[in-house]
Amino acid sequence: MPAKVDTAPLGAPELLDTEPAASYLGIKGHTLEVWRCTGRYNLPFLRVGRRVKYRRADLDRFLESRTVGAEVSG
Repeated sequence: MPAKVDTAPLGAPELLDTEPAASYLGIKGHTLEVWRCTGRYNLPFLRVGRRVKYRRADLDRFLESRTVGAEVSG
């Protein structure tokens, strides 16, 4: 199988599907779906048709805001 080629324009935000985004956060995809549906956390996402995408920068901000014992810049 040929390697996947990244065709995103330079400087475009990296968009992740639910499973890769959940993996990045260290949780299961179902957990991320529950958070999204219940609004448990203010974690921004995009809808592209029926698909759900997360910006890596938003995931990084979410992790930074959940860091205990560190000063959060913002």
